[in-house]
Amino acid sequence: MGASSSKVDSKGEASEERREEESIAASTGVLSMLQSVFSKHSLPETQAIPSSLLADVFSLNPANLESHSFVVSDYFPRLLANIGPTIAELFFKLEDENVSWIDFLKGYNRCAGRMTLSASLTVLYQLYTVASAMADNPTHLAFHPDGKITGYLLLNDVIMFLWMCWVIQRTSRIFKPLEDKSTVVLPEIYPLITSAFIYCSEVLDDLSIENPEIFVLQTKIPAEKLHTWILTTIPGLATCISQYVQFKLQAEIASPSAGNADPSNLSISENPVSDTHNTYLLTCGRAWAISLSLRSSNDDLLESCFSRSSRTLDNLLYRSSVNGKGLNRFWSNVEGYQGELLILVRANSIDSFKDGNGSKDWVFSILTGQGIENQGKFYGNSGYLFAVNPIFRVFPPSGKDKNFVYCHLRPTGSSYDPNPKPVGLAFGGTTGKERVFIDEDFSELTIRHHAVDKTYQRGFLIPNQGFLPTSASILDVEVWGLGGETAKKKQDTHKKREILFSEQRRKVDLKSFGNWEDSPEKMMMDMVSDPNRPHREER
Repeated sequence: MGASSSKVDSKGEASEERREEESIAASTGVLSMLQSVFSKHSLPETQAIPSSLLADVFSLNPANLESHSFVVSDYFPRLLANIGPTIAELFFKLEDENVSWIDFLKGYNRCAGRMTLSASLTVLYQLYTVASAMADNPTHLAFHPDGKITGYLLLNDVIMFLWMCWVIQRTSRIFKPLEDKSTVVLPEIYPLITSAFIYCSEVLDDLSIENPEIFVLQTKIPAEKLHTWILTTIPGLATCISQYVQFKLQAEIASPSAGNADPSNLSISENPVSDTHNTYLLTCGRAWAISLSLRSSNDDLLESCFSRSSRTLDNLLYRSSVNGKGLNRFWSNVEGYQGELLILVRANSIDSFKDGNGSKDWVFSILTGQGIENQGKFYGNSGYLFAVNPIFRVFPPSGKDKNFVYCHLRPTGSSYDPNPKPVGLAFGGTTGKERVFIDEDFSELTIRHHAVDKTYQRGFLIPNQGFLPTSASILDVEVWGLGGETAKKKQDTHKKREILFSEQRRKVDLKSFGNWEDSPEKMMMDMVSDPNRPHREER
């Protein structure tokens, strides 16, 4: 049939165009999947898929949408409802009632084939532009044959664009039957919007973010600058369209029959998760922003982006509000975990805000490439620093140095050390001039200018950070393990072994106290009391 690569055309010659498209699909390892989907849905008499059915395959029917940050526009649910028809019409070129095998291949390669991040991001813009127009909300973007994008998006469009990407990426990971009165809570993206606004509007002073008047939803965001901001800050956003298309096609293979592709029976519903009212520092919105900034995805982090289940909470290794503050408490919970760690710190300082009307909270985060080790010196091979709230910024490794993590607990012995090492937790910089230093009580931290640090890239972790060191009071600390089940099992084994060793050290050999007359201690005491007393050595 049309899906077989061994077939020849009516002239007895293999289609060169078809072989080329099949080769592109095979390079990404999805050719067999595409063949299965086409075989399942193509009609025997036409050897093609009905165009109406293809639109249903990619359709999305979300549940009720809520947001605790920005108002959800009336057209946004209509935009999501038009995603399926837009993908079918825009990329599969539905010029007639049927989609042939070659058109099916071309459509997939246009929207989900192997391409650069910039090209994938352009596909997302096209999807949003056409779907918005179908929802009676036209945008002001223009696409040129050479791939250049001109025009602008309103700030409100940027919000809807990010939410659209979150919804379709969430669909690729959570797909459950629709429940009555189910609600999907959209993530808190205020820090992302603030970051995009400052970058694209060339705002020089971070203090302006505290003025809500600057966030006029009709503010124009130039397309070129938005494109650059996404590629440099959240490049993972560009891959969500390919993930969505692949998931939808794989779901078609898993479904028992072609008739079960009715989008009215399927949805991205789950128990609602309130983001801004979430008591954890790692909210769904913050987890999503951090995951988008990484070149390679982490399954544990992605799962935290879309749900807060018992499995995701198992990754919470330490929480100062529950386990207690202090480096020793921190160490007892992370010791033995050999995997990626995500550390979030919430603190406040009046110096970060020029108005001086009171301290404002801010959150930054550290992603370590390995577990915490009590070495008393800097170590590590990889890591990231993040400004999480109120502005999202990412600082990947610079490649110039490897002072990623420093951890040193107070020695148990009382010996004098003329050059004591700093007791605490640090990231970047050098000993004594750390970029981030947390004291052993977890009560105060110091953030220095990026000039002292050659490990992480340049930038400000807190709003309006100056050249002088900034001290702040720590309010809360969280540590999430991102090493998967293997790292957690190894840590559990390590803890059990340490508990066993500790119990063995506490045990006392009572037999050694059974005979005082024969004990070496009594002989020494007798010699001290009367050193001239003769002692007969028994032979």
